[in-house]
Amino acid sequence: MEKTLSKKSLVNVLGVVYVHTKTSDGGDLYLTRFAEPYEEHFDITNWYEKNWFDKHKIRLKGTSSVYRVPTKEVNDKSLDLVVKNCRVGEDVPLDTHTLEEFCDAEFNSPWEEFSLVTEMRENTYGPKEMRVNTQRPMAIYVPPEKMQLWQSGRSREKINRIRAKHPGIDLDILKQYKLIYEWIKGKNLIEVFELINVDSAELINHLKKINYKGIGDLNKKGYLVADMKPEHIIISEENTERIKEIGSAQDIDAPRKQIELLYQLLNDGKYSVIDYELLSRTPEYEDAVKSSRRHSYLDDQLNRFTPTPLPSHLSYKEIFGVPYIYGHAESTGGRLWVVGKNAHLFDYFLPERWRKTPSIRLSFSKEVFYTITKDNIHLVWKTSRVGEMHNIEENGSYNPKIRQFGINSPFEEFALSYELNRTGIPCVYVRAIYMTGSAKIEPSTDMRRYESHKSILDPEGNPILQENHNYITIRGYYNGPDQWVAEHSDALYTPIDLYKATYRGIIDESECHKLLDEVKEKLKNAGYDGSLLKTNDLLLAIDDKGDIMKNSSGKPEVIICNFELIWKISA
Repeated sequence: MEKTLSKKSLVNVLGVVYVHTKTSDGGDLYLTRFAEPYEEHFDITNWYEKNWFDKHKIRLKGTSSVYRVPTKEVNDKSLDLVVKNCRVGEDVPLDTHTLEEFCDAEFNSPWEEFSLVTEMRENTYGPKEMRVNTQRPMAIYVPPEKMQLWQSGRSREKINRIRAKHPGIDLDILKQYKLIYEWIKGKNLIEVFELINVDSAELINHLKKINYKGIGDLNKKGYLVADMKPEHIIISEENTERIKEIGSAQDIDAPRKQIELLYQLLNDGKYSVIDYELLSRTPEYEDAVKSSRRHSYLDDQLNRFTPTPLPSHLSYKEIFGVPYIYGHAESTGGRLWVVGKNAHLFDYFLPERWRKTPSIRLSFSKEVFYTITKDNIHLVWKTSRVGEMHNIEENGSYNPKIRQFGINSPFEEFALSYELNRTGIPCVYVRAIYMTGSAKIEPSTDMRRYESHKSILDPEGNPILQENHNYITIRGYYNGPDQWVAEHSDALYTPIDLYKATYRGIIDESECHKLLDEVKEKLKNAGYDGSLLKTNDLLLAIDDKGDIMKNSSGKPEVIICNFELIWKISA
């Protein structure tokens, strides 16, 4: 029977380009540039077929499920692979917390791990004459079936706590990722010392010194590993044989010569580091990356409406007059629409850049959170309430206007912000819309938006608004106009809503209501109903001296930050 090749597509996740294919079992396979020449070897029938895998796998020592397994021969060649289950979302075992500073260590997602390893291999940071050798990251395989909870290694209690902290964020505790690396021929330090005749005290002393050497080299290159240990340092097969040959000689001085050669190899950088699930940047390097990424981001935002070449995994789509760059969030199975025509902006809004960063809840009544992303970008994200029939009356009844118009969809919200800014009514900058990969738990009660949007399709032919998924809107944390922010690295404005500004005595109650009424009147004159806006839906911007940002008329600049309940009034 002739083999049917699955459709291939290129995807870029955190700077790493993958060839994505569907596997014969319905799973997903992502091949890096290292694996692409051996595509047939990575067909799951050639390494993951149950009988083959069970017969040929060798369990490697460690706390996680890591196996060495050869592929079947393809074109007279077999590849030795290391296959490990990603432990993202699991508790880090206490015995890996060797240093107090790593007490908050978290396992990397597969995409973060491959990104960091690829970055380290590129040797862009630290002394150029130094290089940290690693395994080649080959592929990520996502099986189609979901694990049972007991198989996942994750507790429901922990997941529920995370969901409570970050409502609306994808977190499928039953999704499994298998990371595939190239096998490095050689032995780890423990195995090397089995070839050297030293007593236990001397062994322990040498292992500590060499481990610190490895930690120091990583630090110089801008990286650290929370659980660095001698088993993670590999000496090549060739050099291991040299050490073995010295030990085979009938020489009383052989152990000393073996150790001297080992230290020489280490000082020359002739070793490799493996196991990257707790790999991270040093604080110094992280700050440098964040600063660079933030400046690039601000430049790209200034040019967000200038078209850039589109990579094959991204598409252009205009919805309600707003241009978007559309693509998949591969880490969650979600979809992402990024405002503008600049494809460089897409990666900044992938959920792995902001979903796990510390956040502050900005509203008691709505799921609105402020966070600083892994790229040092200040964002506000909110779970959309589209499809809900939210009551805002004191008696618990639905407001007549909400019954009449309903809550806007994320795409309508963004269109409102886009258009109002163009007409001179200041609004926060809308950045991206994220559709979760996981299914929505609570059923929708107001189906009008899903009906009105059903003919508006994404580039893949699916409705942009789907009732079985949650939507998250992402906007900028307003600290000044984009042009002004890009030119200033410090002394930025701080946003504060009218309610809090009144509570803190920045403005009095009469001015608060006057500013609210003025915004409503401006909206009415422009053909919009903003009568349900509240004082916490409008922002002031405060500078570092406590002064309010003024508009061209010398009055406080008031910025609209909530578009759920603003409606265009028909002429």
